[in-house]
Amino acid sequence: MDERTAPMVDFDETFEEHYPGLARYCRRLTGDPDVAEDIAQESMVRLFERKVIGTSGGIRAWLFKTATHLVRDRYRVDTNRKRLLEKHPVTPSIPEPPDRTLERGQARALARETLDTLAPREREILLMRYSGFSYKEIADAVGVSATSIGTLLSRAEQRFAESFSAGDLA
Repeated sequence: MDERTAPMVDFDETFEEHYPGLARYCRRLTGDPDVAEDIAQESMVRLFERKVIGTSGGIRAWLFKTATHLVRDRYRVDTNRKRLLEKHPVTPSIPEPPDRTLERGQARALARETLDTLAPREREILLMRYSGFSYKEIADAVGVSATSIGTLLSRAEQRFAESFSAGDLA
């Protein structure tokens, strides 16, 4: 049958005809009923999203092939995830004591206030440098030569440190 003359696939009819067998096949492949249901449903969704047409046998073959690929993909992802977790285990973090959280918040607020006291160009240079920009990138952004950035950065850091210390004592 030509693609242009093939009838559109009826969702309900196709689902009733193919889903039970597809779900059983997926359960046998995965060994997990929940994963099998997810994969069978995803296969059906893809069938209708891609507007696959054809005979009942052709549609069945497409669904089973798609489900097989989804199972393989899921297995690869799970294997990679396990490998990465073994290599880089996730360790539970210990909650920070409330007094330390408060101190850190106060230090951040003071740093923001200190940055606001600097000249705009000094603030920009500091923020860009501590955001990982190179001297050349900073120079291009602020419109000075790259050889001047070291001096400008040093002066900005010195002003920041002096202002921060003065603010810390207040």
